[in-house]
Amino acid sequence: MASHIVGYPRMGPKRELKFALESFWDGKSSAEDLQKVAADLRSSIWKQMANAGIKYIPSNTFSYYDQVLDTTAMLGAVPTRYGWTGGEIGFDTYFSMARGNASLPAMEMTKWFDTNYHFIVPELGPDTKFSYSSHKAVSEYKEAKALGINTVPVLIGPVSYLLLSKPAKGVEKSFALLSLLGKVLAVYKEVIAELKAAGASWIQFDEPTLVMDLDSHQLQAFTEAYSELESSFSGLNVLIETYFADVPAEAYKTIIALKGICGFGFDLVRGTKTLDLIKSKGFPSGKFLFAGVVDGRNIWANDLASSLSTLESLESVVGKDKLVVSTSCSLMHTAVDLVNETKLDDEIKSWLAFAAQKIVEVNALARALAGHKDQAFFQSNASAQASRKSSPRVTNQEVQKAAAGLKGSDHRRATNVSARLDAQQKKLNLPVLPTTTIGSFPQTMDVRRVRREYKAKKISEEEYVNAMKAEISKVVKLQEELDIDVLVHGEPERNDMVEYFGEQLSGFAFTVNGWVQSYGSRCVKPPIIFGDVSRPKAMTVFWSSMAQSMTSRPMKGMLTGPVTILNWSFVRNDQPRYETCYQIALAIKTEVEDLEAAGIQVIQIDEAALREGLPLHKSEQAFYLDWAVHSFRITNCGVKDTTQIHTHMCYSHFNDIIHSIIDMDADVITIENSRSDEKLLSVFREGVKYGAGIGPGVYDIHSPRIPSTEEIADRINKMLAVLETNILWVNPDCGLKTRKYPEVKPALTNMVSAAKILRKQLASAK
Repeated sequence: MASHIVGYPRMGPKRELKFALESFWDGKSSAEDLQKVAADLRSSIWKQMANAGIKYIPSNTFSYYDQVLDTTAMLGAVPTRYGWTGGEIGFDTYFSMARGNASLPAMEMTKWFDTNYHFIVPELGPDTKFSYSSHKAVSEYKEAKALGINTVPVLIGPVSYLLLSKPAKGVEKSFALLSLLGKVLAVYKEVIAELKAAGASWIQFDEPTLVMDLDSHQLQAFTEAYSELESSFSGLNVLIETYFADVPAEAYKTIIALKGICGFGFDLVRGTKTLDLIKSKGFPSGKFLFAGVVDGRNIWANDLASSLSTLESLESVVGKDKLVVSTSCSLMHTAVDLVNETKLDDEIKSWLAFAAQKIVEVNALARALAGHKDQAFFQSNASAQASRKSSPRVTNQEVQKAAAGLKGSDHRRATNVSARLDAQQKKLNLPVLPTTTIGSFPQTMDVRRVRREYKAKKISEEEYVNAMKAEISKVVKLQEELDIDVLVHGEPERNDMVEYFGEQLSGFAFTVNGWVQSYGSRCVKPPIIFGDVSRPKAMTVFWSSMAQSMTSRPMKGMLTGPVTILNWSFVRNDQPRYETCYQIALAIKTEVEDLEAAGIQVIQIDEAALREGLPLHKSEQAFYLDWAVHSFRITNCGVKDTTQIHTHMCYSHFNDIIHSIIDMDADVITIENSRSDEKLLSVFREGVKYGAGIGPGVYDIHSPRIPSTEEIADRINKMLAVLETNILWVNPDCGLKTRKYPEVKPALTNMVSAAKILRKQLASAK
């Protein structure tokens, strides 16, 4: 009766860790206070799994910020700029790496594979000194053991750690990160020895890069690494865990041949072809198969009958005593506990399983496999599956028909982008290097309180509208004082860039506490797309029109694009994702056209998550990019040439999809640039021609640090070296929602000053 959980959410059912972190960062509570909250959370999670009957319970999946950053701390791979001089890494150094501080920028942050979770990218070079500098994995193992729970300590595997790293500043981009493997393994050996001494009987190495398209040299690194570690594994059971996609055939061969490994974990939800590999290519005799049949990425209740059938088919391959029921990946990508959802209606609730419920599903499957099937639980699950399939709330024939009709055309605007930009400039009359922001302004406690009170019906609609109007007016006046060229209304009425739209579209359901960690203390509450999507009425026209009436400057209408709404929601799994995306695109299209009709001349349709949804295998990427880019074009194909369409993208690797970004045919794109060391600019240095407007971010808004005018001017100059003057925009990396006004005002002041200095220099150079 073997059951296993790959990992578990850290934030707590009511975001306890988020509030403890932010209180500590604000100096309102001590390190001891933060550590107490963290210890209580870990204890409750371990006990919850133990009480549910899980056999292999993970430890060291908790983090104060990010598990990759934890590994950097464990290895002592701290970039020199943070002034760390050795010893155990404390909160000061750890959070400086994660968030930056008053004088130092943070390390780069990017997406964890194709999820909405962000990790802190290690910066390594030939001179990086590795030393065992964070004993967190061992401390947490001992902590659980003191509670009477023997856990499986989880470590990011050494090869995946290096493959997810980047060369440090000043190091050649061609530097072979895998050349550091020997130095890294020396620290891993120390960790393994200490875990063994503490009594660990299993260790889990997460090697998710094994699902990527790796070359033979990269695959060879896994063979070398685990051969090197084999002697350290004596007396230990070692699990290699993979997730998020199919394991390619060559990687599968490499994995099952690794030395000293007792068990292999595979995602059998997204990795359906891996199932075929296990059955056709064989599975090593005497080894454990950790079968990830319960989805760690979505919130739909498991089809228990189907999963049990899959597990039974695997029993004949690997043997009954070597099959372990598991989750497809860590449950950190799903919401915490359905019990806390008091406002979801019973029908939809019966279709769902959050992390706490998935633990129960895993154990129910393990018990059924061992001949102790809970008939009532399985019957209840079968009834819920049938109810979802037959519910009239799920299907709207009109919407299905409209989406199906999209496939015959590519929905491009009739005029090319350079002609459109000329028409727009005649109308908008913007200066060279126009300035703008990405959309949101700081959401003060007052703004959040007013939204909360309105939702709870404690204030009237009129009081709510007046409060929002006052906030918008304040944001508009501030931007005019700062002399920003294209304004935004600040989005005080919006809780989240996806949830806000989902609340106004049909086919969506919402949670009260369905929070999922995005990065650090930042959590999002993804909507649930359970049925066909349509737009009953206008969503943003009232607020955008109100804001435009307050200024003579152009006011951007702010929308979230269909691909981002899709990728940042829990999406229905009963039809292809692209069909759902086309439905959302049609809904946004009607909103775009209503904004244009209301006199809004600049409309931003954010596609922050376009890159994030890119499949991990190259063979599947062209199909995704085709429908994702098409979905964006659907939203704005009907507007006039004089209506300027912007889009925004953040925190991802864009260089490999730049041609798809160009194919989106937006008039202006703003894109994250500063935190990733201006990596984006290398694309243009390599000769890619971009004819539309572009605003690579000039400063990192996810750090409290305020950049100087000179620093921003220097960034703009780097952009001017590779981009035409007439297409370059000046803007921050991302929205300002999570920042505070004492940071935002000086940063934007410096941004506008830098743009003006450059304008003067450009004018005098003519």
